[in-house]
Parts: sequence; C-alpha cells; structure tokens
Amino acid sequence: MDNESQTIIVKRDESNGLAIAGMVLGIIGVIFNIIPFFPYFLGILAIVFGLIGLNKTVGKGIAIASLILGVLTLGFKVLFWIGIFGLSNL
Repeated sequence: MDNESQTIIVKRDESNGLAIAGMVLGIIGVIFNIIPFFPYFLGILAIVFGLIGLNKTVGKGIAIASLILGVLTLGFKVLFWIGIFGLSNL
C-alpha cells in the first residue's frame, strides 16, 4: 500500500472585477442621471475602475465599456445643467 498524497490543482478563469464594477456603476449612472449629484460619483468611479481594468489582460472590452459609460454619465449631467440654466434664462 502506497501512501502517496495527491495534489489537485484547480485553475479558475481570470476575470476583471474592477471593469465589471465600473460598467455596472456606469449603467446605473446613465439610468439615474436625473438625480442631482449622485451620477457624478458613479461616472467618476466608472472611469477610474475602467482605467484600472484596462491594465489587466482579460476583460478589456468591459473596461472600455466602463470608460464610455462613465464619460456618457458625466456628459449627460453637464448637458442636463446646461439645459436647466438655459431654460431658466428664458
């Protein structure tokens, strides 16, 4: 009887958690863009997480989507305030 121990190595697929988190924050930021100050934080975090996610080898597409959604969130918010101040001058 041999008492040899066996080692089992399980390889997990890599994921890009920060890019996924950034994309989710960007989606929430675009959806809740009507709320006054909430989308700024979401857009900035989406951009930061997307930039960090670009440094990983996997999930670059999700990181790029995170960047785009973060920029869209901030852009829509700027357009929102331009529209509010533009209508108030009428």
